[in-house]
Amino acid sequence: MYVVTDRHQTGEDRFQQILQDITSEPGLMLQIREKDLGTRELLSLVREIQRVARPFQVPCFINDRVDLVLATQTAGVHLRSDSMPVKEARKCLGPDFFIGQSVHSQEEAIRSETDGADFVVLGPIYETPSKRKYGPPLGVGALRDACRRCHVPVYAIGGVTLARVDEVMEVGAYGVAVISSIFRSPVPREAVKHYVTKLRANCP
Repeated sequence: MYVVTDRHQTGEDRFQQILQDITSEPGLMLQIREKDLGTRELLSLVREIQRVARPFQVPCFINDRVDLVLATQTAGVHLRSDSMPVKEARKCLGPDFFIGQSVHSQEEAIRSETDGADFVVLGPIYETPSKRKYGPPLGVGALRDACRRCHVPVYAIGGVTLARVDEVMEVGAYGVAVISSIFRSPVPREAVKHYVTKLRANCP
């Protein structure tokens, strides 16, 4: 389960509390995606999240900031589809860090894998207001085709709810990436538990 952060959905105090509550749950990765923060503020936030996540061995990925990945020694970077090319990020990071990338088509997913990404996040799979700028939803058919053609893990994002986990996993998704389902949940830790339980039930 790939949880993408958004402190604007919660407020600063609740955001920190949610992270403390959910990081003890197994089967979790975090993408730190706070694009409005300056470098120093983001660096401080990353270090705070690491302090909470490291005791539970939760891998953390920083959105688009290769420099901060190197500075903080997080698990890796998560690249946008239109940001630094995967090949260039790999030159900077070397083989010991992971690189994930957001993609919005099967072709982008294949290209990302070819360029050396360790995993891709494909979407939007379903209709969701936060992903409308990326075009109409791709649907599970496109997800199925991407999973068949890629050898790296493919995560589904965009309108993924607990009720839809079975559907995306049945077509080959490695996991799901979520934002609002966690940060807008009345009880985020319970939401994570339900997702992880359902994801495990779909594992071979």
